[in-house]
Amino acid sequence: MKALFWFRRDLRLYGNEALIEAVQSGARDALFFVSKKQWEIHDAAPIQIDMALRRVAELGKMLAQYGISLHVIEAPLFSDQITSLCSLVEQHKFKQVYANAEYEINERARDKSIAHALESGGVGFRLFDGDVIAKPGSIRTGSGEMFKVFTPFKNAWLKANFDFHAIYNVWPLSENPINWATPDTLMSDGTSAKWPIDDQTLRMITEAFIDEKLVTYKEKRDFPAIKGTSGLSPYLALGIVSVKQLLGAIQSKFPDILQQTGRPEFCWINELVWREFYRHLIVEWPHLCKHRNFNNKYDYVSWRDDDESFRLWCEGKTGYPLVDAAMRQLNQTGWMHNRLRMVVASFLTKHLLIDWRWGEHYFMRHLIDGDLASNNGGWQWAASTGCDAQPYFRIFNPITQSEKFDPKGDFIRKYIPELQAVPDKYIHFPHDYLALMKDIDYPKPIVDHKAARERALLAFKVE
Repeated sequence: MKALFWFRRDLRLYGNEALIEAVQSGARDALFFVSKKQWEIHDAAPIQIDMALRRVAELGKMLAQYGISLHVIEAPLFSDQITSLCSLVEQHKFKQVYANAEYEINERARDKSIAHALESGGVGFRLFDGDVIAKPGSIRTGSGEMFKVFTPFKNAWLKANFDFHAIYNVWPLSENPINWATPDTLMSDGTSAKWPIDDQTLRMITEAFIDEKLVTYKEKRDFPAIKGTSGLSPYLALGIVSVKQLLGAIQSKFPDILQQTGRPEFCWINELVWREFYRHLIVEWPHLCKHRNFNNKYDYVSWRDDDESFRLWCEGKTGYPLVDAAMRQLNQTGWMHNRLRMVVASFLTKHLLIDWRWGEHYFMRHLIDGDLASNNGGWQWAASTGCDAQPYFRIFNPITQSEKFDPKGDFIRKYIPELQAVPDKYIHFPHDYLALMKDIDYPKPIVDHKAARERALLAFKVE
């Protein structure tokens, strides 16, 4: 049977059940759409787009070794994808199209239209759930509803996956390699060059994390000056590695990790479950994809339309060193430490009382690991408007966060070089010291912590 595999945010060969099923069913053709206009509409960061194009070029070369031809087609919008796919199917007489499901509202609507168009012509369209361990909708309360709080969801998720072990299907090798030339549409501008995209290097990175960092992840993950995190989030966001692959690799070293949740190694698994939680949420409540508050009680919060304060936050010029260093890390590298994402989000929404959607948009436009479900979930958690959000009266103090998680100011000094000479005693809020040092140019705080906290508490008391 002539079949076609369609790559989306699943840019991998191994651990890609949908692709393997397609190849075993006779597929010798694969497809990727370059949809720059649609990506722009969805706020995809240029650095993430560049990484995706580099990876697709790598995939094309790998697939050619197995006799599989990758078609790279420019389709500016989702509507163009539908038209182009139907034309390609008709041209090559494909009888089946395989792909991995995408869970955002526009992507699901596109797939519904494609399924109807293909099936009306006698062509099958089969979607796999390759981006999650538990299929959205499969983890429910006893009354059949979706969980609205993370911990009960996690407990149910663990119960449902108690015996889960990733199974690696054998890749169907071919003895007939073909020639494949990288098309101009996949040319990289180099912005993501510091992130390797070849499988050999990624395997080394993954193994090093599991063998060396996983056991200390829980104690080191909150310190941005330490490389204590996995660094795998960009690869998960683009499906270059799969969540099942990662969990399976961890299980090979810690076979009972899903049953021993008290182990320090489980702390990182917990982050994967958060990732699943946010995906299940956007399927259950599609309005989250439209940037609406999950908790409509807070629809009446009077956000401040303060363009100047927002600009200073974006540029890392708030006068709070940890906040500023975090924003400069994002602007310079396209990535931000997870603890700092919470700190800067809390600062924007609570200290500055600026709508979380402004920050959500800015993050997506700059993050190499941008992901709608997780980004939306994280921002609404910080703003106290979301599902399982922190209570509105919990407001991160950027000074104490700095003292706790960057005690010597190493991270601050890395991204705010003008504060290099400031002693550790003053580095977390250096303004008294700077008043005596006229030659150091660092902005004064744009808001007083105590006053901003009181303003936020008043604004959120809407019940």
